[in-house]
Amino acid sequence: MVLHITIMNLRKGLLVSENIAKRLWWASYATAAKRGAPKQIKTLDAVGESIASKGFLRPHKPYAPPNDAAERVRAVAASLQLVQGGDNHIFSDLKQKFEFLAACFQELKHGVPNSQVHELTSIADVIAFYTTPVDTTVPFDALKRIELPENLHIQYDYVRFHPETDSKFNGQTAFPKSSTLVTGLKYRSKYEGHEAKRSWP
Repeated sequence: MVLHITIMNLRKGLLVSENIAKRLWWASYATAAKRGAPKQIKTLDAVGESIASKGFLRPHKPYAPPNDAAERVRAVAASLQLVQGGDNHIFSDLKQKFEFLAACFQELKHGVPNSQVHELTSIADVIAFYTTPVDTTVPFDALKRIELPENLHIQYDYVRFHPETDSKFNGQTAFPKSSTLVTGLKYRSKYEGHEAKRSWP
């Protein structure tokens, strides 16, 4: 009888301790929720680094500025009567800025990306934008334009093995159980993959 009472008391003690622990956990959780976790504010530099780390294939069209790009931008400004202050004229409102950029686009056939519209606050900024070339060539393709060292050779159009089209080794591969998979979307239409037949076991 005494043993039974002792066991019951131990069970009650464990239940009470468990309930207390649960209440303390929920209390601390509610307090943390009220305070709120500190929010990490992303700066423009952090966003720029994030975009730069994702590669070079940006959806921009190449642009080579004409020699008279600055004069043509000034002519557009004169046609819209934005001559006060010359190149240092600052747009008075968003409507004036939109009309000017739209006219420049019609004149030079080169639009301002949405991410750069806020940077153009004056006619001088727009002139600097339209006199800056845009090169969309990835660094790997840019190597074709320069003279490489004598000990460096890059095979731009490399050959992928496929047993049906191979003419050098009569379709025989040194890795008979290894497949040649083309996973990139860009090169699936250029290179044909090959899935090797695996024997069992």
